[in-house]
Amino acid sequence: MKYRQLTTEQLNEMHEEFAVFLATQKIDSDKWQEIKDTSPEMVAEEINLFSDLVWEKVLSKIKYLTNFSGNSLNLFRLDEELIYRIVIKCEKENFDFSKKEDYNWFINNSKDTSITYFKGQKTYFKEKNLEKFELIEKGCTMDKGELFELVSSISNKL
Repeated sequence: MKYRQLTTEQLNEMHEEFAVFLATQKIDSDKWQEIKDTSPEMVAEEINLFSDLVWEKVLSKIKYLTNFSGNSLNLFRLDEELIYRIVIKCEKENFDFSKKEDYNWFINNSKDTSITYFKGQKTYFKEKNLEKFELIEKGCTMDKGELFELVSSISNKL
């Protein structure tokens, strides 16, 4: 298995897609019930295959990731060849980017001396989707990139 197995909740939400997946392998509902009753290892194998397919599809569409972590904010733009990263740190006492009031303060005071910006880029060391997956497993969330682009333009003016 390349990624991780989808949770039961995720599988339940995708039950129609999973049924289509099984059908492509000539497994109808009767055959699936027989497999579930007699071969738990084959059930796990099919779910693992489906999970990897779902992850591949999702990961291939991701262009931006964000991680809020206390007084740090990590923003990623994931291009074809490079990962661009912006790290923002705020040294204000008890500051937390995940708090709405602190986040709004940052947006309105982005040039404050308590805020530091770091920018960098790197090539993918592993397969691109695997690196995206690892960032998600470390706490990043997918987004549309508005914050990355906003902060990128702000930090270019500093």
